[in-house]
This record gives sequence, C-alpha cells and structure tokens, in this order.
Amino acid sequence: MKLTSLRDVFEENLRDLYNAENQLLKALPRMAKAASSGELRRAFEDHLEETRAQVMRLDRVCDQLGIKARGKTCRAMKGLVEEGAEVLAGDGEPSAKDAALIAAAQRVEHYEIAGYGCVVTFARLLGEDEAADLLEETLEEEKAADEKLTEVAESGLNQEAAEGEDEEAEVAGPRNGSNGARGRVRTAAKSGGRGHRRR
Repeated sequence: MKLTSLRDVFEENLRDLYNAENQLLKALPRMAKAASSGELRRAFEDHLEETRAQVMRLDRVCDQLGIKARGKTCRAMKGLVEEGAEVLAGDGEPSAKDAALIAAAQRVEHYEIAGYGCVVTFARLLGEDEAADLLEETLEEEKAADEKLTEVAESGLNQEAAEGEDEEAEVAGPRNGSNGARGRVRTAAKSGGRGHRRR
C-alpha cells in the first residue's frame, strides 16, 4: 500500500469500511440468533437492515468517485468478528451471554464510528461534499446503534446478569475471606456504552 496524498488515505479507508460492513452482514444474523433477549435480537436485526443500506451507500460513494471498493480485507473487523464468534460458541447463562454479545457489538460500533468519522472529515477536506453527506448519514446511524445497545444493556439485562452472579455466590458460599466480600465489575456494555452517548 502506497499513500502519497490525503485522497489515497480517503480511498483506502473507504475500501476498509466497505469490507468491514460486508463482514458484518454475515455476522449480525448469527448474533441475532444467539441473543436470548427479544429486545437485543431486534436491535441486531434492525442494524442488519441498516448495514445493508450502508453497503449500498458506500457503493454509491465509490461509484461517484471512481473507486474500486472491493479487494481489501479489514483485518480489524475480522478480529472483532472472531471475538464475537467466541461468545457465540461459548456456554453460559443467557443473560450473561447477552451482556457479552452487547460488549462485542459495541466494540464493533466504536470501530465504525471512528472509521466513518475519519472519512467524513477527509471527504470535506477534499471538497467531496456529496460523498461526505452520505457518509455522515451512516456515521449518525452507527452512533444511534451504539446508543441503542447501551439502552438494551441498561434496561435490565446487565442487572439480570449481575443477579445471576449473586445467586452463584450464595450457592458457592463466602469468598475472599471470612466476611464473603466480593469485588464488583460492571459489564463492559454498560460501563463502555455510557461514555459514548451524544451530548
């Protein structure tokens, strides 16, 4: 890969996002099927429809700019999808697995938010305002998807997973000394999602 100008960087990032979105088209149906929560399943299904539209939007941008969209593998998304696949393959309590699915999905959304934020900026700097508008539409959808996942997590799903942990503790008996004190860690979906709400 040889980068000699901002346009080169812009085009390379568009190809990266195009491949990332196409990887998600394959991953999201599996995530929806694995979700125990109906609300989480619907969030994945809704985002699948959005992702199809986002791929079409990227096709449109690339056609307008004369860019060949195919031919690049987004290794970052490949790694994120593989991490999500580990959750799908694992055993566990339904609420805990749902919390893990949300955490995996939000890592994907944060990657996409960063990627689309960059290409919108590049497009504006290069005077490609029509492309920038289309890409910004997708950026706002990714932010909304991230917020939706946070809402699902905070609607009670994370609390349910935490209560399951408490029940396990009661069965297992005291830990960490005679008083049974236990450290608490919020699930990644709740603690991570809150910091990314739009102000």
